[in-house]
Amino acid sequence: MKTFLAIFVLALTTSAILARQLDRCSLAREFSFRTDAVGNNPDGSTSNGIFQLNDLYWCQPSNGKFSHNKCGSSCEELRQDDITKSLRCAQKILGEQGWSAWSSGNSCNASPPSIDNCF
Repeated sequence: MKTFLAIFVLALTTSAILARQLDRCSLAREFSFRTDAVGNNPDGSTSNGIFQLNDLYWCQPSNGKFSHNKCGSSCEELRQDDITKSLRCAQKILGEQGWSAWSSGNSCNASPPSIDNCF
């Protein structure tokens, strides 16, 4: 659960910056509804789903542009309410590259707070 929450936090920080503050439970509830998130990156790539997985490396975009597609999924699959494929892909990325695969990953030095009492 701690890894899952940490990836959530990274997903938020790699997407558009929000002009509001959320406590840990509000943040956890917010993530519950953003499985379809798409972030547009300066290099023209997109970050997809709840874990903001980049289409240049991890999923195949529907427009047919080149992708390494290391997770073997379409980007649409990573934006579904069923986050099984997204979670497996995020775990693969974490295993291969660690937190540095996400642009804010180097700032994670501690365990994230528990969200067990938020739901």
